[in-house]
Amino acid sequence: MIKTTRALASATLLALLTSAAFGQTANTPPAGTTPAFEIANVHASPHTLHPFARSTFHGDRFIMRQANMVDLIAKAYGVDSSFVLGGLSWLEIDHFDIYAKTPPKTSQEDLKLMLRALLADRFHLVVHNDHKPLPAFLLTVGKSAPKMTEADGSADSECKYIEPPPNPPAGTVPLYTFSCHNMTMEAFAQDLHDWAGDYLTNPVVDATGLKGGYDFDFKFHSKGRAARAGADGITIFDAVDKQLGLKLEAKTAPEPVFVVDSANQHPTPNSPDLDKLLPPPPPPEFEVATIRPSLPDAKMNGRINGIQVSGQALTMDFLITFAYDVTDEMLVNKPKWFDSDHFDVLAKASTDATSGQPGASDIDVDDLRVMMRKFLADRFKLAAHMEDRPLDAYTLVTANPKLTKADPANRTGCKEGPGADGKDPRIATPILGRLLTCRNMSMSQFAAMLQSQVPGYIHTPVLDATGINGNYDITLSFSGAGQLQSGGGSNGGGGGGSGGGSGNNPQSSVDTSAASDPNGALSLPDAIKKELGLKLVKQKRPVPALVIDHIEQKPTNN
Repeated sequence: MIKTTRALASATLLALLTSAAFGQTANTPPAGTTPAFEIANVHASPHTLHPFARSTFHGDRFIMRQANMVDLIAKAYGVDSSFVLGGLSWLEIDHFDIYAKTPPKTSQEDLKLMLRALLADRFHLVVHNDHKPLPAFLLTVGKSAPKMTEADGSADSECKYIEPPPNPPAGTVPLYTFSCHNMTMEAFAQDLHDWAGDYLTNPVVDATGLKGGYDFDFKFHSKGRAARAGADGITIFDAVDKQLGLKLEAKTAPEPVFVVDSANQHPTPNSPDLDKLLPPPPPPEFEVATIRPSLPDAKMNGRINGIQVSGQALTMDFLITFAYDVTDEMLVNKPKWFDSDHFDVLAKASTDATSGQPGASDIDVDDLRVMMRKFLADRFKLAAHMEDRPLDAYTLVTANPKLTKADPANRTGCKEGPGADGKDPRIATPILGRLLTCRNMSMSQFAAMLQSQVPGYIHTPVLDATGINGNYDITLSFSGAGQLQSGGGSNGGGGGGSGGGSGNNPQSSVDTSAASDPNGALSLPDAIKKELGLKLVKQKRPVPALVIDHIEQKPTNN
């Protein structure tokens, strides 16, 4: 899949408990003039198969896309979204795009104040500070002394990722390996959350009491790889315990939080002079792009590096599903060569294609889709349109419902990981690699979110035909599509890849409607029937589809 190159250890939690964020009343601006955007375009986000919040700030432009209200508050106050509590049910469901102009020399701290002011002005947001016990993973010292060496302080504090050796023996399951020097336990706790998010779905809190820095090596399997390795698998919990002499335990810890008192679901209208005051950037496009047939033994891969995009052995099926944000099952009239012909692509975006700002570091996925659509139209003469067509799709129906009524005061939403009780069956049974926890959801909302949450199984929109009214709390424990024995995959997530090209995932060839495997894996349809008393029934009905009107098999010359 095409992905953005980024460091394994990010700094997302560094501002989690900063005194600046929690040292003032949430809606009281500091003395003097409060910084504000010069002009801002705020609107509902366009539909996408896999919405995720991201932001850029370059020059005099701040852009945030596919952000729900919780994402926006977290960005405005510099905290993790799990520390934003309360509010009405829609806070995690509705998504918004913000495109704003900032005054010259705006700092990151000023940007936060501007976003706070925008949320108060356009959404009438009101929040306050509090402390609450929240689910967390506590990092503590084990029963014996830690198995780490005290650092002498001469080296920089860092954990360096060690690439696995090339050409490993057949059947080898690769490990994530790090060599850490002069690492404090506070910094290590933050890195653990970033490295092992498939295990550690809540923040990691340092409760070791250890001061100073330490030197140590550290290795573990991801959740999916641990399941594949079986008895030889090294989970993050095993690694922390046996290699470092520390412990990771799911607990609760008192944390400073933001509580949402009120907010309007719809923002106030944009300025009628918006197009004059904040003209949209030109349509993004590639400055230069080449495409050629792949070598026979080339393996499919791709990446974004700054404003350069490269891909090897890409099929037309992949290129089109990525460009139009659809799945393979949503393609109509595709020629047979879509899956057999492979291409290498090397392209460079124009300098103003990164969110409309020179100097921006990476291309946004939405801009890349627009560029790829134009590229395919120019080089392959592609013409296509969206319309409803009768396709195979799942319908959610009742069998013997076993549902838990929701507290209407809770926010509506789904997350990967345990609920409030902290129970995580994935730890004891890695073959059940997925744990989906949904709160306060109607059956229609639950059906609608399945395609984005479990793309390895669901490739077209799901229709709710249960006839069940009301909202419910739902927990689903099942195996990723890649963990089904017939799939032969190692990815416990069973996802279809970022950007929505899930139809190109090798896992999509697995018959995920079949009975669960004798290796203990439990498919999504079986889990829905067993745990919820509902059924996913496949039938042919009208769903949105991308109809290929015309395309040439050979591209025009470079």
